[in-house]
Amino acid sequence: MNSYIRIALTSVFCLSMAPMANAQTQVHGTRVIYPAEEREVTVSVDNVGKTPRLLQVWVDDGKENTTAETATAPFLLTPPMSRVEPGKGQSFRLMFTGGDVPQDRESVFWFNVLEIPPKPEAKDAPANYLQFAVRTRLKIFYRPKGLKDDPLSALDTLTWRLVHDGTSLALECTNPSPYNVSVANVRFKGTELPKDSIEQPSGMCTAKSSHRIVLPGHESGSGTLIYNAINDYGGFVEREAPYTR
Repeated sequence: MNSYIRIALTSVFCLSMAPMANAQTQVHGTRVIYPAEEREVTVSVDNVGKTPRLLQVWVDDGKENTTAETATAPFLLTPPMSRVEPGKGQSFRLMFTGGDVPQDRESVFWFNVLEIPPKPEAKDAPANYLQFAVRTRLKIFYRPKGLKDDPLSALDTLTWRLVHDGTSLALECTNPSPYNVSVANVRFKGTELPKDSIEQPSGMCTAKSSHRIVLPGHESGSGTLIYNAINDYGGFVEREAPYTR
C-alpha cells in the first residue's frame, strides 16, 4: 500500500524587487497594500511549474498556526481555492469586511497561499513517497483614510538607540509615524549585523511602536547606522541614521 504523507511548510520570505517565488508558484509583489477607500484589491499568483497546482488562500492576523478554517481576520478572499494549470495564473479578490481596526495607523495582516501538488498517478507512484504542501505568507498593510504624510516620509521620523535587553545590548527602532516600516540589512558603518541577531523575523518597525534587534557583545556608545527600508513596491530604499545610547 502506498504511504501518502502531506506536510505543510512555511516558506522563506525573500525581500526583493522581483515577484516572490516559492516552489512552483510566484506571488506578484512582496506585500499587499490595502487602501481603506478601495472596495477590493487583487493579488495575483502564477504557476510557473510543469504540473497543475491546487491553491488555497486565506488571511490571518499574525498567528502563523492559523489555518483557512480557523482564520478570523476581517477579510474575504475569492475564490478561496483554485486549480491553476502550468503556465497559467489566478487572481484573488481581497475584500475588507469591516471590523475594529485602528484608524490612526496601519494594521498588519498576512496573506497565505497553500500550494498543494497533484497526487502522483498510481502507475508512476513509488511504494513510499513524501508529498509537500508549501505555504507562502506575505504582509497585508491595511491603510486607513486620512493618514498624514506618506509611507516614505516615515523613514525620517525613525529614531535609533542602544538599550539593554537582558544580558545583551539591542538596537531599538522607535517609529512614531502611522506607517509600518519594514527594514533589512541594518548595520553599523563598517560592521555587518549577524543574520541571526534579529529578534523578530518580520524586521518591521510597527507604526507608533518600537522594534529591537539584539546585538551580542556590541559596546559602542553612539554613531551612524545604515539600513534598507522596503517601500510599497518591494524595492529597497537605503538610509543612514544616527543612533545614541
